[in-house]
Amino acid sequence: LAIVNRIKVALRRPLMLHGRLMSVSASVGVAFAEPATDVDTVLRNADVAMYEAKEAGKARHAVFEPAMYSAIVQRLQLESDLRQATGDPLRAALQLVYQPIMHLDTGVIQGMEALLRWQHPTRGEIPPTVFVPVAEQTGAIVALGDWILETACAQLVQWRTMWWRERRDPSTLPMMGVNISGRQLAEPDFVAKLEAILARTGAPAASLTLEITESVLMSHTEDSLRSLQALKALGVQLAIDDFGTGYSSLSYLQKFPVDVLKIDRAFVEGVHHGGSDTALARTIIALGKTLGLRTVAEGVELEAQQRQLQAMGCLLGQGYLFSRALPPAALTHWMRTRRMGRLRQ
Repeated sequence: LAIVNRIKVALRRPLMLHGRLMSVSASVGVAFAEPATDVDTVLRNADVAMYEAKEAGKARHAVFEPAMYSAIVQRLQLESDLRQATGDPLRAALQLVYQPIMHLDTGVIQGMEALLRWQHPTRGEIPPTVFVPVAEQTGAIVALGDWILETACAQLVQWRTMWWRERRDPSTLPMMGVNISGRQLAEPDFVAKLEAILARTGAPAASLTLEITESVLMSHTEDSLRSLQALKALGVQLAIDDFGTGYSSLSYLQKFPVDVLKIDRAFVEGVHHGGSDTALARTIIALGKTLGLRTVAEGVELEAQQRQLQAMGCLLGQGYLFSRALPPAALTHWMRTRRMGRLRQ
């Protein structure tokens, strides 16, 4: 593709614009015409390849392949389905499942994390890693996020009611963790909407933990700080999700009003083997203790991992060792067949 390289070299030459020297780069899409291919199809294919180059990074090129067009068609259909799903998530077969968060020493459930799943009516199960980024990019995550919060809070109230009716130990009343996207946090009325949801469902603010990734906190930090302070004023708990994978500095961590650090599963996976994963996990746990924060280990799958985390001083964990994420009825049954906490005398 000598022509593409010549184009890139030509475009990289600095330009004088209003007295300033500017440099530009280009993403290039290449399409080859078959004898029966019309001009519009060639241009469309080149355009598809150009966007493929953009997705791969800046100043790249890509050659059109039929699979690229199929992927774009599927992406557009997914966007359309997501927009429709925001109007009636249950009818669109979206549902929340819940993964228990356990006390590593006592085996008593301390809370659960609400996770979104989609059993698409025609395409089958679509992984969150596929549809959540699309929802983020299109803005559909805002409406979906409101529904997730309301559904999770209503479910929390049901489980709390069960705790009282079955005379469970009040000190073991579960918390509810809900992931919050950057798009939601940036909404000017997000705090007001959350306050209204808490009022409608009757969920106590202190039993709700909003989980936010490091990358969200580190973008627009002053705006994020104001939003988090307003959320804390409501009484909710705040957690940094996937901690250790972003770029937070200690000064920012001290500034943000967070209560929980969730250790990313990438560090938990090898924690029982020693090495860098063990060192990073130990550092995060020690950091949490120093700042007075709770630490939750994600992705605990082996008893050896649990033992090592306990030895490090981590008190809370979630993962397949304890339970997969389950629908509400299944998790209720799971809790009743386990030690949920001491009965009140």
